[in-house]
Amino acid sequence: MSEPQHVVVVGGGMVAHRFVEALRERDTDGRWRVTVLAEEPRPPYDRVALTTYFTGRDPEDLNLGEAHLWADPLVRLRKGVAATSINKDSKQIRLSTGETLDYDHLVLATGSFAAVPPVRGTDHRGCFVYRTIDDVADLRGYVEQLRTDRPDHVVRGLVVGGGLLGLEAAGALQALGAESTVVEFAPRLMPLQVDPAGGEALARLIGRLGVDVRVGAATEAVLAKQGVVSGVRLAGGERIATDVVVFATGVRPRDELAREAGLPVGERGGVVVDGACATDDPAISAIGEVACVEGAVWGLVAPGYAMAEVTVDRLLGGSGTFPGADASTKLKLLGVDVASFGDAFATAPGALEVVWSDSVAGVYKKLVVSDDAQTLLGGILVGDAAAYAALRPMVGRLLPGDPSSYIAPESTGAQVDSADLPDDVGVCSCNNVTAGAVRAAVAEQGCCSLTEVKACTKAGTSCGSCLPLVKKLVETEQRRAGIEVSTALCEHFALSRAELFDAVRVTGLTSFTDIVHRHGVGGNGCDICKPVVASILASLGSGHILAGEQAALQDTNDHLLANLQKDGTYSVVPRVPGGEITPDGLIVIGEVARDFGLYTKITGGQRIDMFGARVDQLPLIWRRLVDAGFESGHAYGKSLRTVKSCVGQTWCRYGVQDSVAMAVLLELRYRGLRSPHKLKLGVSGCARECAEARGKDVGVIATENGWNLYVGGNGGFTPRHADLLAEDLDDETLVRTIDRFFMYYVRTADRLQRTAAWLADLDGGVEQLRRVVLDDALGIAADLDAAMEAHVSTYSDEWRDVLEDPEKLARFSSFVNAQETSDPSLQYVLERGQARPATADERVAAARGEVELVDSERRPVVIAGDRIAVRS
Repeated sequence: MSEPQHVVVVGGGMVAHRFVEALRERDTDGRWRVTVLAEEPRPPYDRVALTTYFTGRDPEDLNLGEAHLWADPLVRLRKGVAATSINKDSKQIRLSTGETLDYDHLVLATGSFAAVPPVRGTDHRGCFVYRTIDDVADLRGYVEQLRTDRPDHVVRGLVVGGGLLGLEAAGALQALGAESTVVEFAPRLMPLQVDPAGGEALARLIGRLGVDVRVGAATEAVLAKQGVVSGVRLAGGERIATDVVVFATGVRPRDELAREAGLPVGERGGVVVDGACATDDPAISAIGEVACVEGAVWGLVAPGYAMAEVTVDRLLGGSGTFPGADASTKLKLLGVDVASFGDAFATAPGALEVVWSDSVAGVYKKLVVSDDAQTLLGGILVGDAAAYAALRPMVGRLLPGDPSSYIAPESTGAQVDSADLPDDVGVCSCNNVTAGAVRAAVAEQGCCSLTEVKACTKAGTSCGSCLPLVKKLVETEQRRAGIEVSTALCEHFALSRAELFDAVRVTGLTSFTDIVHRHGVGGNGCDICKPVVASILASLGSGHILAGEQAALQDTNDHLLANLQKDGTYSVVPRVPGGEITPDGLIVIGEVARDFGLYTKITGGQRIDMFGARVDQLPLIWRRLVDAGFESGHAYGKSLRTVKSCVGQTWCRYGVQDSVAMAVLLELRYRGLRSPHKLKLGVSGCARECAEARGKDVGVIATENGWNLYVGGNGGFTPRHADLLAEDLDDETLVRTIDRFFMYYVRTADRLQRTAAWLADLDGGVEQLRRVVLDDALGIAADLDAAMEAHVSTYSDEWRDVLEDPEKLARFSSFVNAQETSDPSLQYVLERGQARPATADERVAAARGEVELVDSERRPVVIAGDRIAVRS
């Protein structure tokens, strides 16, 4: 293997950390080693969370990157070392230590520095900026010393700058027990994020919290006594007494290295880069706040992270480009929610503004919409930003309803939760748990999560079909009690399933260890998150589910590619696409069932289920089935189960389309598709609906002109008819629409959420779904199409793969020393010509000689005391 190339990162901030993290995760072949030059005497840390430093004295709490990242042999972090010059010709940089360092590629991630306005007196003792840990540590130490020296004096602080950093600094001063004043030159606070009315609302809210706000005021000079700050003078002559002045008037790119090296810089600073984040020297990239992309410098961390990922992609031979910056922000400043997104200032031609303002409550909300009031362009939310998460992704898309309904206060009826059931209604039939019992677990017994409620009430601990309803009840009761409702997957992941799916898809990680390290919050995983990660990896096509680490993540059924039954044996279900089977196929299944003594039954999905197989018999059974042309029916996984059909026009006098052919096509297309829950389809050849298609996740019903497509139906615990999505589709359009529906569901549904519940929870319901899959309102249709094509093109029968892999076969054994020996603890009763598991009462009766039991090979079983024997 060749020596790895050397990439040097100048800068040790958040974007530099993301670059190193992404490089080590994606550079699996070790093509690059990386040296990080961190000018500060500490590793990269979370600069966004600087204010939290005032609630705890340890700055290490803000550190980014696990210890193993910085201990990686291909990573070298040099703290307290700066780059002083660049020699592009020799590909060397000179360091503050006097050394020179060679590079194959150089990444400038030098960030920015705090800008100080040109006012007199900024060098007086008691003046600070608000940018680094050292800055805030100095500020805190100074304020605490003032309080110690003058215990009877209230420390007064003044912040110059009323933007994001300024309000954070004001919050920091308050956290230190100081009085706080904010002086902003613009006519409102946060002028880059909110409009005049929003600024007024924000000023009122912050004023109520004890912060004195001065807008439209220019700071002329910092006043001092004996070199120590005593006040400031505003333009016009007003003086404000203060002990501390914090400048938070913006930042400037640290582009001096690039300037001195002759690299082009932007008109307002920043190293000019192209869409690949490359400078005019192909061996040098710039990312984060120091980069100038299309004339703009972005002082937000998200665009910097995107640049880091793009640069890593390019170093590894990819073709990624900077996707542009989303300037949307959602913040909590001094406890006040502020959010802005899209065209917040209504600059688009014809833009209309829909405003809700409640000065008493301190709430200001504005939506900017197109001239026909149908397309969302942007918005501002002050005092209540709860709608931000739902609104921001809809920018540029049609709103499904009246824009005012998104920002007006909810009516009493709108606040009623969908899970608001009477207390005596049963929600878990398996364990006889009522809605009242679930509520009591939260309100009276102190359960704070779904996991705790399950442990307390046993609801959802058996078949699990009631879990979505139980979860809604828990969340409703938590809201009533004022408890924050978490969407976290489990204690190991703060992300929801949909968020984790996107994170894994974007980062391309393929092992649980890497995923929990990158996206988790600590720990080694549990029986909730491990199967979810396994399902996500399977959905993304990350290899055989029994390969390597993935095997250990699976649920019991997936672990052995079969359904576990009540007696400890397994069922075998070969795929029968569309319910169509040849006589020879029937004969093979019959012979296998006869030879292995399996109980057989036709399922509701038009397949044949064979029950009673021991673990060691599974490979023997599947060898015969695979050799006969059958494949796994995936009865064990959260994936496609069946596509049920009637005989359609081929035989039926009422049929208008070939429902069997369509059912076979759909089943072969979606076989093996892993999803949050099982999937069932139905295809009916006419409106008489003999396949009961509207009770399925996807229902297809023939018309004279094509196919009607229904989605979101299911039977089971809460039967629901599917909703009509589209009418009179031709074959190609039908398949493409189902492709997109399935992939959109797989990517966004919660853990163990059926399509019916997912559609009910989807903002905008079936109308929004129609816009996504038919009108491409989110601009993701091509991505969904590609994802489905990737699934179809890479499908491989799981059981065939197991039979061809000795390592995977080794897990299918019941006994170490006698793999083909019958298990006498498996006892059956012959009934209607087949063997079924004996009940506990029947075993007792058998011990008394009243009932005759048999083993799996139908040999009589004798029970005498604690002994069980097979009678020859």
